[in-house]
Amino acid sequence: MKITRISRIAALSAVAALALAGCASNEGGGDSSTDPEMSDLSGELVGSGASSQEVGVQAWAAGFQTVNEGVTVTYDPSGSGAGRESFQAGAVGFAGSDRAFSAEEIAEGPFDGCVEGTGIIEIPSYISPIAVIFNLEGIESLNMDAATIAGLFAGTITNWNDPAIAALNEGVDLPDLAVTPVHRADDSGTTENFTDYLFQAAPDVWTEEPDGVWPFATGEAAQGTSGVVSAVEAGQGAVTYADASRAEGFGTVAVQIGDEFVEFSPEAAAAIVDASPVAEGRTAGDLAIELDRTPDEAAYPIVLVSYMIACEEYVDAATAPLVKGFLEYVISPEGQDEAAAAAGSAPISDTQRENMQAALDLIVVE
Repeated sequence: MKITRISRIAALSAVAALALAGCASNEGGGDSSTDPEMSDLSGELVGSGASSQEVGVQAWAAGFQTVNEGVTVTYDPSGSGAGRESFQAGAVGFAGSDRAFSAEEIAEGPFDGCVEGTGIIEIPSYISPIAVIFNLEGIESLNMDAATIAGLFAGTITNWNDPAIAALNEGVDLPDLAVTPVHRADDSGTTENFTDYLFQAAPDVWTEEPDGVWPFATGEAAQGTSGVVSAVEAGQGAVTYADASRAEGFGTVAVQIGDEFVEFSPEAAAAIVDASPVAEGRTAGDLAIELDRTPDEAAYPIVLVSYMIACEEYVDAATAPLVKGFLEYVISPEGQDEAAAAAGSAPISDTQRENMQAALDLIVVE
């Protein structure tokens, strides 16, 4: 993915404005006179990227600043694609992304904030179910298999009392109401994860390759996670996919796995991730994983694995200790528990934490 000079300037300008605006709102931290863990780190760390991580990053930033009162962390939830582009342009110290860079993108580069010839760090530190949420008065949950979910979003199921839905929900009074599928308007890692599930689990219905850009012109488009959630809230019959942290107050779908229907939960999401291998051909600090969306056992398959992305070595050496310190807090048990409490994410396992710490140890701190 090439970044044009105009894109670089725009990204730098936008993030600079964000950082200035965010300083006051991101102040905070503890009392260094009473907290023995208070560090001597100082400076401003700016990141951008996945809106799915927004609540989690807010929790991490607040906790990190509590023990690092000299540091301000700002994060622009502009979407995974925008975050990766800003990171490549050297406009941010770290990016959040609902997918890792592809091997081809890494080879093509460039990564202006990283010292030339060094690698990038990608750690899958935010794990969350993607909930299929809907707005149907009086209905809190529906059972669906992969083909039915795919049909809702591909436009082959157009009414909520369709026989395919009714067959899986005996006794539920389904309304004679048009289905309004809502999808992301932006290039979204959440979309790529969701379409990856549809492509793997319902290939006869969903024939489009996984992508962060929605493949159809039908349905309603909205910007970011907040946009699709607001669109469903505003419309009876609407359905979308969004990070599970935003599912409260909506009807949700339980996904069929074998003979069971599995509701989303952090535990069910973590079960998929722990069983997934690291992608081949990656450097030691690049922990991109290959997700299997068709498990044999009861686990929730529509899961989002969102990455924190950093440089092994920064052109601006002052950025390195801030990034390393923040990301070490992100993967710490305390940080993971705070994100789980705030966003409903799945805390990483001890094995994952060990691997991620080894990746972060590659960051050069002078």
